[in-house]
Amino acid sequence: MTLSLADVARIADLARLDVTAEEAADVHGKLAAIFGLIDQLAAVDTTGVAPLAHPLECFAPLREDAVSERDERELFQSAAPAVEDGLYLVPRVVE
Repeated sequence: MTLSLADVARIADLARLDVTAEEAADVHGKLAAIFGLIDQLAAVDTTGVAPLAHPLECFAPLREDAVSERDERELFQSAAPAVEDGLYLVPRVVE
């Protein structure tokens, strides 16, 4: 992909950035290098290569799916100004 200096100026304008010609030229060079690397990666033949989620064969340890805390809803709701049927009541904000 090629990127012109006018493209850099247009992107800066869309981003509402005030860049000088020197800054635009610097950014143009950096973006051209990045796009060059992307082109190199795109040129690599990856047929037959399976996609990986992680380069190492590792798995996240699993834990038992069990309750680990006490039910303290009654305690927490006792401090609330308004509760009904186990739900917190709040004043209406939107009319």
